[in-house]
Amino acid sequence: MQIQLNGEMTTLDGDITLHGLIESLGLAGRRIAVEVNEEIVPRSQHAVTRLADGDCVEIVHAIGGG
Repeated sequence: MQIQLNGEMTTLDGDITLHGLIESLGLAGRRIAVEVNEEIVPRSQHAVTRLADGDCVEIVHAIGGG
């Protein structure tokens, strides 16, 4: 399956949830915001949101500093 991830075409193996994608990217547990097809997906929905071929996913993570 192919998705667009932060503007880059990315190939994923088989059926995957948004949570699975986040884990595979090493972003689990971080403060992130996720959008799928221009809709923000709440963290509570990451485990049940299945990605489909052609989806556009944007992941933004907060960077602290001062």
